Amino acid sequence: MKIRKYQVDSAAGKKYVAGLLDRFSFGDNSCSESVAKIIAEVRARGDEAVLEYTRKFDAPNLTLDALRVSEDELAAAAAAVDEEFLVTLRLAVERIRTFHEREMEDSWFLTRDDGAVTGRLVRPVDSAGLYVPGGQGGSTPLVSSVLMNGIPAAIAGVHRRVMVTPPSADGSVSPVLLAAAREIGITEIYKTGSAWAIAALAYGTASMAPVDVIVGPGNQYVAEAKRQVMGRVRIDMIAGPSEVLIVADQSANPSYIAADMLAQAEHDPQALAILITTSEAVADQAVVELEKQVRQLGRQEIARTSLLEKGAVLIAATLDQAVELANRIAIEHLELQVDQPWQWLPMIRHAGAVFLGHNTPEAAGDYLAGPNHVLPTMGTARISSALGVETFLKKSSIISYSRQSLQNDADHIRRLASLEGLSAHENSVTVRLAGKGSN
Repeated sequence: MKIRKYQVDSAAGKKYVAGLLDRFSFGDNSCSESVAKIIAEVRARGDEAVLEYTRKFDAPNLTLDALRVSEDELAAAAAAVDEEFLVTLRLAVERIRTFHEREMEDSWFLTRDDGAVTGRLVRPVDSAGLYVPGGQGGSTPLVSSVLMNGIPAAIAGVHRRVMVTPPSADGSVSPVLLAAAREIGITEIYKTGSAWAIAALAYGTASMAPVDVIVGPGNQYVAEAKRQVMGRVRIDMIAGPSEVLIVADQSANPSYIAADMLAQAEHDPQALAILITTSEAVADQAVVELEKQVRQLGRQEIARTSLLEKGAVLIAATLDQAVELANRIAIEHLELQVDQPWQWLPMIRHAGAVFLGHNTPEAAGDYLAGPNHVLPTMGTARISSALGVETFLKKSSIISYSRQSLQNDADHIRRLASLEGLSAHENSVTVRLAGKGSN
């Protein structure tokens, strides 16, 4: 396979890295006008527009009374899935829930001797919309998306969780998706997808009340719709193609490296898979393994295109150089396939998730390890975090003054207000001190 191979310090290597550092993009904006029109239609015509688009692109015979998944459909889905799936599902739920419970924040207060109290009140949003892609017409249901979005919202205390997902042509939803939703307590589910589903979640229709937060992956229409409704609702992030960067030394197994690069490359022709290694031998052997393993994939052409057009193998002089370069790139998934990975962890500053050691494939994080797999891409790991419980929380500041604490602070408050030319601010303090107030 003729994947790019560069020395980090070469002119070609520096040029490639410069491109990586400038890879942030709002995505393909060719659909922005179409999405804006869809959102306007949903705002104006509500259910009628949602049903019209859903019939046109997904389920031609869907009716309004079948738009919401019924209790009977949920029960039938639970009965239809096999026991082995349920065992795996419940293990994943337990792992994800246990991890995210540690993320829950508490309200807190500070008190002063003069009676002033300040603090922060942590409360969940009232409602959240969870977008779950259809997955190739329902043939590859994304169960992990249900869990990774729905469980943190529940732990945060969100009262209403709404799931939307495109139906199959016959108007059905994959039983495994419905079983997963039911397992974590989601019962409000609508058979609709793409930009019209995002618009319905943001603005509401007669059938679907609006939500406060919208999370979940999707195609370019979903991503653009989330971008356009951002501000009216909170969204999880502007997500780009999936990414992995593997830092490897001479102890790394080239077949493991190739397998993990391909695990990202098979997502999308735009996916990014990079190896930075201090070993020429490991680099060469990994390239051989890539060619060998890509031939065995069902999504061979997608993976091959990704590696040839986006991927690269970079040779670093030292592990220090490799790790510092990884920090600059700020990748979504960072694997440390090195001899002593825990020794290098303190040096990692920017990554969506870090996978330590030769026996930790990124796929473990996608499904079962517990941490969230919704991660910042396109270099935004420099400033952003994984989706988590905090995505569904908001914080209110708390301030309570006694008369004594107001007297103590009055001159300082008025001095600052005066500097800003805000006399009414000054007066709001003065009138309290002039009168007979309570303590």
